[in-house]
Amino acid sequence: MIVEVAELTIKPGDEAAFEAGVAEAAPLFLRSKGCHGLTLQKVVETPNVYRLRVNWETLENHMVDFRGSEEFQTWRKIVGGFFAAPPAVTHEAEAARYGV
Repeated sequence: MIVEVAELTIKPGDEAAFEAGVAEAAPLFLRSKGCHGLTLQKVVETPNVYRLRVNWETLENHMVDFRGSEEFQTWRKIVGGFFAAPPAVTHEAEAARYGV
């Protein structure tokens, strides 16, 4: 499992509209090849910064299948206008798990 972590800085005042946009766009991710769910988290110390975490079966499912799809283009149309800066995207793979 690969976790995409996209740090998204949103224009101040657009937070509620952005959150609604993510809710609208969630089905785009969920019907994409290899997607196993997503969460949106708001950074407490910086309320206009969010982290979108998407669980993908493989890195290719995100970088090739989703990024090359019409769903990705629609996602960007829905939420792209809220971005104050380009998203910073990284990928994680679990190295160890303790107590969970």
